Amino acid sequence: MSPAPFTYEPVGATRDDPAFCPPGFHPLLVRTRLGEGEEVFRRAAEAVLTWEMHRALGVGIDAGADRAAPGVDVTVTLAALVKAPCRIVWTVEEPRRAGWAYGTLAGHPECGEESFVVDRTGDGTVWLTVAAFSRAAKWYAKAGGPATRGLQHAYARRCGTVLRKLCAGLPEA
Repeated sequence: MSPAPFTYEPVGATRDDPAFCPPGFHPLLVRTRLGEGEEVFRRAAEAVLTWEMHRALGVGIDAGADRAAPGVDVTVTLAALVKAPCRIVWTVEEPRRAGWAYGTLAGHPECGEESFVVDRTGDGTVWLTVAAFSRAAKWYAKAGGPATRGLQHAYARRCGTVLRKLCAGLPEA
């Protein structure tokens, strides 16, 4: 049996251009400063790659693996009511950049792709970038209109806040 198809095109587009947004979709791009230094980068990268950041947000994560990897199916549960099936479309683990993106599958309230990437810039500053393009797929997401997009932006900002807290107390440098 072949895996369920993605509900959108172009799959993987957030990898090379986090600001990419195909026609008919809504963009999301939220960047949060986490701190500075190699230890902050390593801690943040590990928290993103192992679902720790998402679990610390209070969302349910049912993943087919302990760590993000292409092809891994993930169901995100919000408020114990909304189930959002996704599949990891790409991952990156480099000395200064780590993260992944998932794409939506049938049953997800939205249609599109979202990435979570931690990077360490040349000056040592560590950032989380949450990037996405999406459009409503379920009736309740459509009915929410701009409020639904507002919730997506709030979720992305909360990812940065939670990840910064997970990295708090680590030495900066």
